[in-house]
Amino acid sequence: MHIAIIGAGAAGCFAAVHIARQCPEATVSVFERLSRPLAKVAVTGGGRCNLTNSFADVRSAESVYPRGARLLKRLFKVFDHRDVMRWFEQEGVPLVTQEDHCVFPRSQRADDIVQTLLRLMRRHGVALHTGCAVTAIHPLSPGYRIAFQDKEPVEADIVVVTTGGSPKINRLDFLSPLSLETVPPVPSLFSFVLENHPLAELSGMVLPHVTTRLAGTRFKAEGPLLITHWGVSGPAILRLSSYAARHLHDNAYRADLVVGWLGEESEASIAEMLRRLSSDHAAKQVGSVCPEPLGRRLWHTLLRHTGIGTERRWSSLSAKDHRRLASRLTGHTLTISGRNPHKEEFVTCGGVALDQIQPATLESRRHAGLYLAGEVLDVDAVTGGFNLQAAWTMGFVVSQSIGQRLGRPSAADLHL
Repeated sequence: MHIAIIGAGAAGCFAAVHIARQCPEATVSVFERLSRPLAKVAVTGGGRCNLTNSFADVRSAESVYPRGARLLKRLFKVFDHRDVMRWFEQEGVPLVTQEDHCVFPRSQRADDIVQTLLRLMRRHGVALHTGCAVTAIHPLSPGYRIAFQDKEPVEADIVVVTTGGSPKINRLDFLSPLSLETVPPVPSLFSFVLENHPLAELSGMVLPHVTTRLAGTRFKAEGPLLITHWGVSGPAILRLSSYAARHLHDNAYRADLVVGWLGEESEASIAEMLRRLSSDHAAKQVGSVCPEPLGRRLWHTLLRHTGIGTERRWSSLSAKDHRRLASRLTGHTLTISGRNPHKEEFVTCGGVALDQIQPATLESRRHAGLYLAGEVLDVDAVTGGFNLQAAWTMGFVVSQSIGQRLGRPSAADLHL
């Protein structure tokens, strides 16, 4: 029995370990296009590996999985974030949960995750082949023939596709012989380039909690925002880019971004706050009293943008001035002129359509013994460890499905 896994990312390597444990008599091979396995895991979380999330602050699966929420809610009943944390700690990787609910290795080293998976693959006899670009997967009767760019074809009884996301549709051409329906992939999780960047002088500033939305749409997000030399980034922007990934792609990454600098505070409540400041600090210059938590530099910039300036006295501000300031604080419109993708951590929406797989097993509806997991499917998440959680979960579910197909005990019975 030969089980071939195409792609040595998180989902593929996690699946390989569990399949080899459940089916020790099978030959398990992993074929990776790149020269090193788990390359994306090694750089995620800035090289610290944000491997999951505590989900303590997650209101709904849809809020963190713009695509694939329904599928993952089902799969999390089999293997969720608690199982992931328990599994890695049992394998000798102590974890820590941050205040923002992101989970990292206590060492803050992504390599601990990478080396743990590679060690377990070696221990259980998984054959890892790097630099193997798959050009086609041909269905046989039974089994599959896998064609490579610079390698002789290989036949396998079961194939698991875990090649990750792809920014270009032609990266899915190797699936063409299988006639699987796909959703054209487009980038997700990127920061915004601003036209004539009006906040460039504030590069490096972090606002702890803002609201963001795209004008004329229902897309909105909240959280910290980072002002950069090219535009804006941070969780509030990355989440918005994920929710609106296809809309932004279809509009050539041009849109009006509306920022609420004081979070969800209403225009009326902010106007009232400004009236109180005028009363309490009537003799002071407007620029000397900064509403929390803006920061003086941003406050001065906003005052200039509204034409009020920093040197006027609070007592001189009219009701109209209060309304203008309140409107700017709750709905500052900035023009997005492009995207600035992460150089190393790249997420896409799109891939193989979810109606092509059995949701309980991730096996192809069209081809018996063909499984798909991870971002090769039309599943993706916002930042915070949710993409890797999806990969661990789907990799585990595939291994359990294959084990059941071969009449083996589940991974849970093997004392995960």
